[in-house]
Amino acid sequence: MMNSIKYIGVDDLDIDLFESQYVVPEGMSYNSYLIEDDKIAIMDTADRRKGAEWKKNLTAALAGRQPDYLVAHHMEPDHASLIAEVLEAYPDLKLVCSAQALKMLPNFFPSLPLKGDGGSEGRVLTVKEGDTLSLGSHTLHFIAAPMVYWPEVIMSYESTEKVLFAADGFGKFGALSPEGKKEMVNVQWSMFNETFDWPCEARRYYFNICGKYGVQVQNVLKKAAALDIQAICPLHGPVLVGEAMKEAVRLYDIWSRYEPESEGVLVAYASIHGGTAAAAQRLGEILKEKGAKKVVVSDLSRDDMAEVIEDAFRYPNIVVMAASYDAGVFPVMHDFLYHLQIKNYQKRRFGIVENGSWAPTAGRVMREMIEAMKDCTIVEPLVTIRSRMKPADEAQLSLLADAILA
Repeated sequence: MMNSIKYIGVDDLDIDLFESQYVVPEGMSYNSYLIEDDKIAIMDTADRRKGAEWKKNLTAALAGRQPDYLVAHHMEPDHASLIAEVLEAYPDLKLVCSAQALKMLPNFFPSLPLKGDGGSEGRVLTVKEGDTLSLGSHTLHFIAAPMVYWPEVIMSYESTEKVLFAADGFGKFGALSPEGKKEMVNVQWSMFNETFDWPCEARRYYFNICGKYGVQVQNVLKKAAALDIQAICPLHGPVLVGEAMKEAVRLYDIWSRYEPESEGVLVAYASIHGGTAAAAQRLGEILKEKGAKKVVVSDLSRDDMAEVIEDAFRYPNIVVMAASYDAGVFPVMHDFLYHLQIKNYQKRRFGIVENGSWAPTAGRVMREMIEAMKDCTIVEPLVTIRSRMKPADEAQLSLLADAILA
């Protein structure tokens, strides 16, 4: 199966921050594929950071043949930065993309000579929902996927091998090979197996990158449900097949409906001099004593913000605990709640704990930010601590734990 589809992507183990904000200690993969038939199609390029390696893979895969199409599913530079070089290297090749992507091309490649809007005279073939492209025995069926997670995104379904090329959908952080070394092989490559640990970094990737666009992801999932898909080829992370693919689709359905995935409580705290931190640790202990199945206590000043956001989406209950600061809330808590707001956070239960030595204000600010979120409930009591936790405060934390677990 799939001997006509080759993997020509590259790993990046030198990158420190993906999109200049997400830590990627295990690197990143920039996936690209080649479909061999009467016509040859390149499926996306790669990040310019690894351009030389990608072009080497492409040249080896082509083995002297000339490609006919370059399909650009997504215009983000980590997938499309080599478009101009490919068009220059192969003068007879046509670029296949959405009409919205065509409008974006001059933003990235202002000197790229493109004529027409996809007609036979130009070098660009624009496609839309329902269009097809025959390569011979293989046919690409195009699926509009706007805002998953840019407006120009298309996916394509190859109906002979039954493969969905999912753009950034179903992607994950992390390189495919720990050493960054692998030979170009077809997508039956042994690394793409059903035991690959996909969910953890896929969850952090989804909520921080695609999390805002649950409705749009649901729309694509409904289209995909009508197709016989045997493999999903994303632009980041492993090709998904078998039970791994089914589990990925199941999780995407949960995530894009903003439903909790697991039972548990996230305690996210922002502490200046340690008083709020001590209270957060004690609340975590109280929750466990009262039978919470899972408790995650996170320090917003030191833990990876993207991972805390992942946990906020994963669990149904969250307690935010913060020191007051400049008549407001300690900035890292404001940043955390702001991240949740812009990712369309919803359908969760909150507890609030504020700290202040003379005029506590953090609770008011946190409440206002939470109340701006959709379908989020604040449980009582709102606990106020004065500098350091005292026996009466611990009793209030116990009441809050009861309310959170009710």
